[in-house]
Amino acid sequence: MNSEQHYSTVARAIEFIHSQARQQPTLAEIAAAVDSSESHLQRVFSSWAGISPKRFLQYLTKEYARQALQRSGDLLSVTLDSGLSSPGRLHDLMISCEAMTPGEIKNGAKGMRIGYGFAMTPFGHALIGWTERGICYLAFCSDDEATRLHELKSQWPAADISEDCGTAVQYANQIFPYTPQPGKLHLVLRGTNFQIKVWEALMKLMPGERISYGQLAHQLGMPNAQRAVGSAVAKNNIGFLIPCHRVIKGTGDSGNYRWGCERKQAIQVWETGHSNIQMDADTQ
Repeated sequence: MNSEQHYSTVARAIEFIHSQARQQPTLAEIAAAVDSSESHLQRVFSSWAGISPKRFLQYLTKEYARQALQRSGDLLSVTLDSGLSSPGRLHDLMISCEAMTPGEIKNGAKGMRIGYGFAMTPFGHALIGWTERGICYLAFCSDDEATRLHELKSQWPAADISEDCGTAVQYANQIFPYTPQPGKLHLVLRGTNFQIKVWEALMKLMPGERISYGQLAHQLGMPNAQRAVGSAVAKNNIGFLIPCHRVIKGTGDSGNYRWGCERKQAIQVWETGHSNIQMDADTQ
């Protein structure tokens, strides 16, 4: 069983932890809830997240999230003001981006060729879409593959869209490599100037970091625009690569996520665990 297949167990465990948060469930109780033995659950989490179940549960707590927000408050001004992507990105994957032109948006991407395909990720199936210039869509799927595909096509109504699952799998392997490896990806963004400004700010955050809507609005020089920032985050159509999963409430609560709250926390924990592994390797 590989890390991708472990996600269903992880998602069920997170759901159980949410429902029993006040009782602080033990590993044995969580294992029983997901029809697993303690030893098997230990192996699943260690393989999937790169960390032990005990550390995994720690990363899910509001206290950890609040501490992460406090650390972010100390670091974000330097990171965002630099105008550069932060060092030590997950797997050394360097991400650049460009916005669609107003003309391309107005004509519905007429003349553009868009490929798409479904692929397995550590967080379940995902629909990935791309143009000749780069990735333009990444959405995680549960039982809504048809809905996600309709969403992709409706955003690019005049484009020449064709299925290519082989290339989608290649992209998924590059975005979520089982073994860390360097690489480059280019994103094609479709949004308003304000939305793109928010998304670009998110891409400058360190993997594993957390930022509140208020912190993000403040760093953008718009301290009273928390609601608008939240709307821009919710409109993101390129999951994970534009890391809206790093935005949480100032209370430490995870907050909403268009692809599911459990998936959001799973991504946060997976990213934090793998980032810490990478940092430990870099210091050896």
